[in-house]
Amino acid sequence: MGSFRVPAEIANLGGGRFDRLQALVDTGATYTSWPRDRLAQLGIEPEEQRPFELADGTQITCDVGWARVRLAGKTQPTIVIFGEPDSEALLGAFTLEAFLLAVDPARQRLVSVPGLLKRAS
Repeated sequence: MGSFRVPAEIANLGGGRFDRLQALVDTGATYTSWPRDRLAQLGIEPEEQRPFELADGTQITCDVGWARVRLAGKTQPTIVIFGEPDSEALLGAFTLEAFLLAVDPARQRLVSVPGLLKRAS
């Protein structure tokens, strides 16, 4: 699947301005990642550290917190990883699922999908 970017915005849960970047759609990443310095400018602070595994198998620990993400005019809360100041913004699976979005790899775009619900008998 080729990689592609979409416009994404992020803001503090409490309100305020949004920061806009072209974010790489990364369904292999659990959470969305945003440059640490840009999150700090929005008043978004780390709440805890969580373990992660990089594509090469390296184990790391990253700061994470909560933020609001806006995609195509819709806004949802999401967990965000505090990336390095010069790192690329990534949209991870947790965020995409919150928006009920899936990847259309042929057209390199995000598409709406229905949520799944299993009822107990």
